[in-house]
Amino acid sequence: MKIKVGVLFGGISVEHEVSIISALQACNALNRDKYDVIPIYITKTSEMYVGEQIGKIECYKNIPELIKNSRRVVIAMNNGKAELNYFPAKKFGNNVYDYIDVAMPVVHGTNVEDGALQGYLQTVGVPYTFCDVTASAVGMDKYIMKCVFKDNGIPVLDCVTVHSSRYSADEAEVKREIEEKIGYPLIVKPINLGSSVGIQIAHSADELDETLTYAFGYADRVLVEHAITNLTEINCSVVGDISAAEASECEQPITGGEMLSFDDKYISDAKGGKQSGMASLKRKIPADISPEQREKIRGLAVKAFKALNCNGIARIDFMIDNDNGNIYLTEINTIPGSLSFYLWEPVGVKYPELLDRIISLALKREREKKALTFSFDSNILEGFTGGKLGGAKGSKL
Repeated sequence: MKIKVGVLFGGISVEHEVSIISALQACNALNRDKYDVIPIYITKTSEMYVGEQIGKIECYKNIPELIKNSRRVVIAMNNGKAELNYFPAKKFGNNVYDYIDVAMPVVHGTNVEDGALQGYLQTVGVPYTFCDVTASAVGMDKYIMKCVFKDNGIPVLDCVTVHSSRYSADEAEVKREIEEKIGYPLIVKPINLGSSVGIQIAHSADELDETLTYAFGYADRVLVEHAITNLTEINCSVVGDISAAEASECEQPITGGEMLSFDDKYISDAKGGKQSGMASLKRKIPADISPEQREKIRGLAVKAFKALNCNGIARIDFMIDNDNGNIYLTEINTIPGSLSFYLWEPVGVKYPELLDRIISLALKREREKKALTFSFDSNILEGFTGGKLGGAKGSKL
């Protein structure tokens, strides 16, 4: 019997369109002999839609028309099955569109990749692929991520974080702190975005004003760190879980400027006019680095993956400071663009096999979770009378 996979994508995120590309790539690569694939599109207002056209990339040229020809659903557990129920419910007849055995949230960015969607699926009780709520949230917050990695002996650049309210209240003090602790050139990033959205480099105080204002347009907190100008960017993917994980080949992205931009990643090299997600990025595979650097980066990638208790697949990005040879972890992508399939093909793992591993890891985690205890019988409510609890004296009840 085939496994029913619900591939969720879209959502309230600046990376909404990138998610559509990544998800439909995955839908097309899933082995139809093993899986029934149900694409589930999440609109920018968080409504879920299914239908014949939802899995067709050409239909997203006119999303209002796509929605008009699709059916809205909600996920609900019923007798141990995650059903896709029509919403609003029909007065007569069957209200179940289908059910899914496992959810594959191929989503990017805030409100979806950051643990929010994972928390929804976990609360409803649907097994899902990729990282759990905690790893997803930590991986999205660049400051907390740095703290965890630093605590685990993984090299990261020092940083300063700034909240928009503090900047508005005392711009001069914020700039003084940044200049003293970081210095120029520096890079400013929204603390919880990916795909290079909202990121700029500042070389002077005047540019710092513009860069902070720009970043605050995407998030209320930003991270500031030193901008390494003579650098080589290296990306490496990892597949597995806390028990066992392995690293892919390393890639070296080719940038169009001082840093890898959104256009570099998704637009500049789209072949034949088709958007191909991260697969369209200009890159060198394998990266033009020494064997020693390759093995160090691959080892750090696995270490970072396990430090966050990741599951499924992730892509970990690094920088090599060419002036001194130091390697720094830049960030982790808990649901990478195009699921980084292009990094696995050079080591003999085809995309369908990669997706098999990801689904198997999700189902393994679900089996392990069912072996844990999350509740126990208690008579605590028996003492609740007249609006008062008759618990132990001095208790927190």
